[in-house]
Amino acid sequence: MSFTELARKEAAPFWEGSFKHPFVQSLAAGDLAPEVFRYYLLQDRYYLEHFSKLYRYIAEQTKDKEVQAQLRENAENLKLGEMAIREEFFSELAISEKEIRETPIAPTAYHYVSHMYRQLIDGTPKTAYAGMLPCAWLYQEIGDRLIEAGSPHPLYQRWIETYAGEEAIEGIEKECALLNRLYQESPKEEQQQMIEAFVISSKMEHAFWDMATSLEKW
Repeated sequence: MSFTELARKEAAPFWEGSFKHPFVQSLAAGDLAPEVFRYYLLQDRYYLEHFSKLYRYIAEQTKDKEVQAQLRENAENLKLGEMAIREEFFSELAISEKEIRETPIAPTAYHYVSHMYRQLIDGTPKTAYAGMLPCAWLYQEIGDRLIEAGSPHPLYQRWIETYAGEEAIEGIEKECALLNRLYQESPKEEQQQMIEAFVISSKMEHAFWDMATSLEKW
C-alpha cells in the first residue's frame, strides 16, 4: 500500500469525526454561533502563520528539488489564497489587530503547531512534510463534500468555496503522489514516522474543531 492509503486508513476515525463534527455540520447548516467562528478564525490565524513558515523551513532542509519547489509553491499559494481570504473575513468581522494581540493562543492550536515543528526538529524533512498533509487534504475533502448543498450563511459559504473545486483536488493529488514517492524511498523506520506524523496531525485537526466550539482556554 502507498503512504496515503496507509495513513488514511490509520487516521480514518479522526477524519470521519471531522466530517461529522458539529462545527462542520453547523457551518454547512448556517447556524454556527458567530462567536465560535470568530474564535476559530483567531486561532487559525496563528496556525496558518506557522504553517506557512514550516513550508519554507522544510524546503530549506530537504535536498529533494521537487519537494523544495512544491513547498515553496504551497507557501506562496497559501499567502495569496487562504490567508488573503482570512484577511477579508477579519475585515468584515471587524477583528482588530488589538483583538488579535490580546487573544491568547488556545492549547490545541499551540500543541498542533508544536507537533509540526517537532517533526522538523526531531524527525526529518519527510516526516515534517507528512505531518502537514492532513490540513490541506482534509479541508479539500470537507469543501468537496459541502459545496453541492452549500451554506445559507454567506460567510460560511465563502469558507466552503475556499477549499472546493478542481484546482484544489489537483493540488492534493500532486502532493499525495509526491509523498507516496518519498515514502517508497525511505527506510522502514522513517516510513513509520511519516505515518505517525500524519495520524497525529489528523487527531489535532479533529481537536481543532473541539477547540473552537468550546472556546478552549488554558
